[in-house]
Amino acid sequence: MLTKQKKQEIIGDFETHEGDTGSPEVQIAILTKRINELTGHFKTHRKDHASRRGLLKMVGTRSALLKYVKNKDVKRYQKIISRLGLRK
Repeated sequence: MLTKQKKQEIIGDFETHEGDTGSPEVQIAILTKRINELTGHFKTHRKDHASRRGLLKMVGTRSALLKYVKNKDVKRYQKIISRLGLRK
């Protein structure tokens, strides 16, 4: 579960300006954290298909946001994926 404090830390790390909570960078970082936590959840709860559906929706949303940033600014996209450790 992503606590309020952890979420504020992520927002502080990825914000583009003061008070920024809705930029693609922040949204992608929060989704990545939630995806990583859910991936760990599935190691113990293999048959939790309802949560798996939510995970797939989050992955799709993150993918769409990454595609948006890549089309707008490639350097920004490269910076985001390197900071989050995506795309091996």
